[in-house]
Amino acid sequence: MKSALLEGLAEKTFALIFNTGDDVVSLMLDFATQHRVTAAHFTAIGAFSSATVGYFDWEKKDYLKIPVNEQVEVVSLIGDIALEKDKPKLHAHVVLGKRDGSLVGGHLMEGRVRPTLEVMLTESPARLTRQMDPESGIALIRL
Repeated sequence: MKSALLEGLAEKTFALIFNTGDDVVSLMLDFATQHRVTAAHFTAIGAFSSATVGYFDWEKKDYLKIPVNEQVEVVSLIGDIALEKDKPKLHAHVVLGKRDGSLVGGHLMEGRVRPTLEVMLTESPARLTRQMDPESGIALIRL
């Protein structure tokens, strides 16, 4: 394990409220780019009309896509933003609740909002960067 104190002038917290039809991943990346976010973490609740979550297959070094083609509650959405090749990269995990009470979760790849998603994003004044890890085949935060 490694750690680093993320300090600077001050943290900023943004409330990002998404509406029906919004694509969460692309709009969060757009927000991070426009606001020059270099390090942040976030939590969210709301609902999706559809989503795709991923399960990382260690042997294939790729995500297996799990489509969710129904209305679901976003029971929990947590993640972070760091820079990869000087561009914001979103890393988020989500737990989705289905009508029958069952859950599906994993790496958030796509999420289409219906009717809302309430994201609380806290930006750190520090800078975090991701670099490709040859063992896993994915970009990991490097301190």
